[in-house]
Amino acid sequence: MLKNVSKKKIIIPKHKLCEGADQAIGLMFSLKKNFNYALIFDRKEETKIGAAIHMFFVFYPINILFLNSKKEVVDIKENLKPFFMYTPKKKARYIIELPTSVDLKGVKLRDIVSWC
Repeated sequence: MLKNVSKKKIIIPKHKLCEGADQAIGLMFSLKKNFNYALIFDRKEETKIGAAIHMFFVFYPINILFLNSKKEVVDIKENLKPFFMYTPKKKARYIIELPTSVDLKGVKLRDIVSWC
């Protein structure tokens, strides 16, 4: 479950930690109909360039939350289109990819996000 602790609201009920070789693949070549969870990447340290993402071979738009080491939201990118790239405005440790069906209007910068 992915939760906005600051607002005491569930963002999305399911999540998956993306580890190892899966971090290089992420959502590439996946089907939109199967993407109904939060995909969480841990970069192990706060970085701007290392937290940049690309949408090569992801054939549908997604929403993204970027979090620092304290799991505070430092950037939000909604509706990132296929074959585009994005670098967060601030250093981030965690990258959370979400379906565009997830409403992020209640998520603000500096909100704390958690998963369990």
